[in-house]
Amino acid sequence: MGGGGSTRRVTFEADDNDNITVVKGVRLSDSLIDRMKEPSSPAGRQPRSSGAVSNEELKKRIAEELALERARRDSEAQKRRLKQEQTFVRDEFGKLLERERISSNEHLTRAILRERAATEEERQKAQRFARQLEEKDRELRKHDAYYKEQLARLEERSAQYYKVTTEQYQKAADEVSSRFK
Repeated sequence: MGGGGSTRRVTFEADDNDNITVVKGVRLSDSLIDRMKEPSSPAGRQPRSSGAVSNEELKKRIAEELALERARRDSEAQKRRLKQEQTFVRDEFGKLLERERISSNEHLTRAILRERAATEEERQKAQRFARQLEEKDRELRKHDAYYKEQLARLEERSAQYYKVTTEQYQKAADEVSSRFK
């Protein structure tokens, strides 16, 4: 990312009119060439009396300008990549959130269905127990009625035995008292 030096070699040549020709297909704008011809500091070096810039200075300026241009392009490329990566991460995060939302909705739906099934099962159990309770209650009422009837019969028989026994006792007592008078 701009940290390493370029292995690309470019050679420069100056023609008769101080125009710069770049070999190997690198193009330089006229404004870049003008800036490279100007002195680099405000107190700058005086140009040669002939008005030409030396090859070494020109090469140095071109190398600096190319390095600056390369750094600017690298920076812009990094910004574009960063934006792409941010967009990618945002999209992936959105997809992940959507999957999580769908998953949680599915879990929630399953839980609701399980709860409904459990509630329905409990309701059916309650109905079944209510029917069983009603049956037991009817059975108990039948037994209660049956035992009350049996008790009434037994009391009636007991009363009859008592009556018969009392009559026989009275008769036997009268007989004994009439014999031993």
